[in-house]
Amino acid sequence: MPNQAQVEKIGAGRGFVAALDQSGGSTPKALRLYGIEEDAYGSDAEMFDLIHQMRSRIAQSPAFTGDRVVGAILFEMTMDRDIGGKPSAQYLWEERGVVPFLKVDKGLEDEKDGVKLMKPMPDLDKLLDRAVENGVFGTKMRSVIDAANPAGIAANVAQQFEVAEQIMARGLVPIIEPEVTISIADKPEAEDILLAEIKKQLDALSDDKTVMLKLTLPTKANQYKALVDHPRVLKVVALSGGYSRDEANALLAQQTGMIASFSRALTEGLSAQQSDAEFDKTLDQTIDSIFKASIAG
Repeated sequence: MPNQAQVEKIGAGRGFVAALDQSGGSTPKALRLYGIEEDAYGSDAEMFDLIHQMRSRIAQSPAFTGDRVVGAILFEMTMDRDIGGKPSAQYLWEERGVVPFLKVDKGLEDEKDGVKLMKPMPDLDKLLDRAVENGVFGTKMRSVIDAANPAGIAANVAQQFEVAEQIMARGLVPIIEPEVTISIADKPEAEDILLAEIKKQLDALSDDKTVMLKLTLPTKANQYKALVDHPRVLKVVALSGGYSRDEANALLAQQTGMIASFSRALTEGLSAQQSDAEFDKTLDQTIDSIFKASIAG
């Protein structure tokens, strides 16, 4: 069963969920934005050491506490490492009051019917067992919607909920993330179809099941209010999806009951070259702006 104190922390939503789960494909870009070029490391192992140093620096900053950050999504390799002398998930909860989540998907299939489904996860049960052992509260998995294609979106959402059942059976709370690409011409139409498909799946869940949703900031204010209010949903979090932090915060403030789960928008402005004082000040300002947008609704 999920930890009740953590359920209450996420459910109250007085803050946002930090996404610290850049994976192999997105790590070089994340490091580059952090001021570390690709010629600074000679192998994947060195690259992952550097990104872990960045994540550890964020997690150990005085600005990064449960007062404004209610949860953090970790990459598998981060869960397997230590922060501040403790296993990462344990450190986040015990030292920072931040609820730990784990990214579990293995990337995306090629596009079909306007969507990219998740690749198979044959070792998911083993990963979930390790997550439970590490004190992880929930999981996150991402798929993508690139067009307002009813068949594609239905397949996308159905796959998410099918895997969510496997995750809930382990006592974990899944974050279901069917990301709508922000640049598509038919984004509002895609969001209408997505809303209907998610509602259909939620209504079919038994009363003892709880999920979270991570959704692209919608074009229409309060597009997802029915999901925010759904009894099977613990919390709806928003992804920034390529919007700048200012744009994302402005859109988020229009959504009642949604809180942020930003990745790139969280680390925007942070640099390996900053002194600890500069780094902490920048992160504090960033966290404050995302926190205020998250509680505005």
